[in-house]
Amino acid sequence: MTEPAAVAERAAKFRDDFHRLKAELQRVIVGQDEVIEGVLAALFADGHVLLEGAPGLGKTALVRTLAAAVNLHFSRIQFTPDLMPADVIGTNIIREDGSGRRSFEFQPGPIFTNLLLADEINRATPKTQSALLEAMQEKQVTVAGETRRMQAPFLVLATQNPLEMEGTYPLPEAQLDRFFFKLKIGYPSEEDLHTIIERTTEAHTPTVQKVITATDVSSLRDLVREVPMTREIQAHAIHLVLATHPESDRATPLAKKYVRYGASPRGVQALILAGKIYALLDGRYHVAKADLDRAALAALRHRLILNFEGEAEGVTPDRIIEEALRGA
Repeated sequence: MTEPAAVAERAAKFRDDFHRLKAELQRVIVGQDEVIEGVLAALFADGHVLLEGAPGLGKTALVRTLAAAVNLHFSRIQFTPDLMPADVIGTNIIREDGSGRRSFEFQPGPIFTNLLLADEINRATPKTQSALLEAMQEKQVTVAGETRRMQAPFLVLATQNPLEMEGTYPLPEAQLDRFFFKLKIGYPSEEDLHTIIERTTEAHTPTVQKVITATDVSSLRDLVREVPMTREIQAHAIHLVLATHPESDRATPLAKKYVRYGASPRGVQALILAGKIYALLDGRYHVAKADLDRAALAALRHRLILNFEGEAEGVTPDRIIEEALRGA
C-alpha cells in the first residue's frame, strides 16, 4: 500500500532533521556515533539518558553541544555528597518589601531548564538523587505542597563514572528505571585521538549552529508516536523483556541463573518508541523486529537486577540481553 504523501514527507523531514542534528554534534564530538544516535533517539522519544564512561570522554561536551544545536536552555549540576534536594529543585525564601512586609518567594533551582546535565549523579546521596524522580517521571516538582510544572521539552542527561566507586551511591532501581537509555561511552580509537588533539589544541575551535528548535522537537515527537506497529512486532518486544525474568517460561538460561529481577514494563515502552525512531531513520513507516533488537541493549541493560551469584561471577546485563536476542 502506498504511503500518503504527507506521511512520507513528514518521515523524510524526521530523517533529515535527525541527520543534520547528528552531523552538527559530530563537529564537536569525535567518534561515539552510537552514543550520539542514542542521545538523539531519547530526545525524540521524550526520554532521559544515563551516560556511563570514564572521565574525559566528552560526556559534558556532548550535552552542551546538544543544547546549543537545539537552542535549548541548559543547566548543569555537579552532584556531590553534600548536595541537598533544595540545591536541585529550589526552595522558598523570605523576601522583604519596602514597607517591611515579609513574604515567601520561590527561588527555582537549576532543574527548571530544558536540558539538565546531572554530572556524576552517583556521587550524591539517595535523598538528593530522589529529588529528580518526580521531575523525570511527571515533568513537575512539588515544593512546600505546591506543584510547579517543568518547561517543555525537559530532558535529563546524567553521567556516572563506572571505575571509581569510593564515595559513590549506586542509583536506586526506581531511579534507573526512569532512564530511557543507558549508553556506555568507550575510549576513542587512535585515529579519533588524533582528531581530538587537532580540534582541542589548535587556535580554531568548532562552533555549534542551531539546527532545530524546541517546537520542531515537539512536532517530531508526535510523529514518532504515530508510526504504526503490528501485533507481531509488539509481541517480539514483550518476548525480549520476559526473557529477562527468571520466573518466566520465556526466561533464558542465563536469566534463570543470574537475574533477580527482570526489566520493567518501562523497558517494553522504551523498546517500542526506540524501534519507531529507528524505523523512520531506515526510511520505513512501520517497525521491524530488527529495530527493536537495535535498541535492546541501551533500553534494557540498566533495568536488570542481578542476583548475588551473577554479581560474584561478573556476569553483565548485556550478556543476558544478547542471549535473549539470539533466542527471540
